[in-house]
Amino acid sequence: MNTPMEPPQPQETFSEAERRFDQWRKRIGLFAGPGLALLVFLLPLPLAPSAHRMAALMSGAVVYWVTEAIPIAVTALLAPTLAILLGLGKADVVLAAFGDKIIFVFIGSFLIARAMEIHRLDRRFAGWVLSWPGVGKTPVRIFATLGAITAFLSMWISNTAATAMMFPIALGVLSSLPKERSGSYATGVMLMIAFSASVGGIGTPIGTPPNLIGIGLIAKQTGRTISFFEWMALAVPLMLAMFGALYALLSTLHPMHVAPERISGGMALRTLDPPGAWTAGEKNALGAFLVAVFLWILPGCLGIFYGGKSELVTLFNSRLPEGGVAILAASLLFILPTDRSLSQFTLSWEEAVQIDWATILLFGGGLALGNLMFETGLSKAMGEGFISTLHIQSLWGITGIAILLGILVSELTSNTASANMIVPVVMAIAMAAQVSPLPPALGATLGASYGFMLPISTPPNAIVYGSGLIPIRRMIRAGAIFDLIGFGIIFGGLRLLCPLLGLI
Repeated sequence: MNTPMEPPQPQETFSEAERRFDQWRKRIGLFAGPGLALLVFLLPLPLAPSAHRMAALMSGAVVYWVTEAIPIAVTALLAPTLAILLGLGKADVVLAAFGDKIIFVFIGSFLIARAMEIHRLDRRFAGWVLSWPGVGKTPVRIFATLGAITAFLSMWISNTAATAMMFPIALGVLSSLPKERSGSYATGVMLMIAFSASVGGIGTPIGTPPNLIGIGLIAKQTGRTISFFEWMALAVPLMLAMFGALYALLSTLHPMHVAPERISGGMALRTLDPPGAWTAGEKNALGAFLVAVFLWILPGCLGIFYGGKSELVTLFNSRLPEGGVAILAASLLFILPTDRSLSQFTLSWEEAVQIDWATILLFGGGLALGNLMFETGLSKAMGEGFISTLHIQSLWGITGIAILLGILVSELTSNTASANMIVPVVMAIAMAAQVSPLPPALGATLGASYGFMLPISTPPNAIVYGSGLIPIRRMIRAGAIFDLIGFGIIFGGLRLLCPLLGLI
């Protein structure tokens, strides 16, 4: 049996003041969560009864997630259970979110990452990345390279798959760097991987589901078809601007306090064990990884050559969805042996159960609550109330609100659900105001991919949060700032590019 390796842990030592703040934050949150939920429930809000109860429940859940009064995975289990108790949904429907297909992407990718870690394939990859000319010489270049690769991959495969692919590589790179002062930098690298995946996802129509949802709704409601090229002409400049802003933000918030000459002298590479000959475990783990990558990329390639709605692409997506691909590839780890006697395999069950089940539960709970927000009408009421309260009727005013709503709603539910909820609402409002619905719809679509503050906001956030290297308050801080930056870039980009591309 292979000897399990402990997952990387935060290297930074928190000050006494930080520890005291954490203790008070949790104590306050323990009582503030139920208190806020009760207050929202008692307020005479203009909501349907079910939406009112859902608003109260979400208020308490968000406080518990932000303050970590109880483990956030427990909150993810408790909140849907309370929703059932409050009559907001049937148990079999609410709890079905924990079996959503995206959950199996998590499970499969975590198993593959675990095998790569055990057989030290992540460290071999890390040495390869660091050996690129110029890349391994400074922390800044390592930082930028990992983010750029993630963003590029995310243009063609799902944000989740791109993060799952880069996650073990990033961990391997971090394990090779000087550890005594790398805690903040490690946080930055993990956030760079997650945020770059969301940023890169907007670059092509197939990069993330909200893009196709927005394009489809625009075509259905207006008859205006946005081509693959038109989308990229609009989205790629926004993606590049966002990546530049992301790099500047995270390198400022999470610098590495190690002199560049120490790394340029080869310190990072010397801390990696000599790779030596490939072991059977490495080959098997790499094979499973490549099977997943190939099958994740294949639908996008087929879509480019045959069209996104061709029978071949439709058949492939129905038979091998991303979750199915992840489980299929991960299953190979339990089948491929590492010795000729067929007594040991690439991954044992004892090793497999050590993946981060808490993160899986966390995202399942987020999906359940997101579905309930939609079904109870809370999300629609929030969107309509937001705009009617502000009395905004101009094209760019509605577009700004659409972007803001897309970002805010995506913080609490999946970007796919956010696009489904917000895009139809803002298009209806734009048409009622007799302005073009295209910029508002595009703004809501792009904004739905830009929720960065919480682990439940996106699957990439949840994946990297499972590394144990990201304190929740740091994700909130970086995510909140990046949300504001993203709003500005999307709004400015749409106002500049929509008229140029005829998307008015």
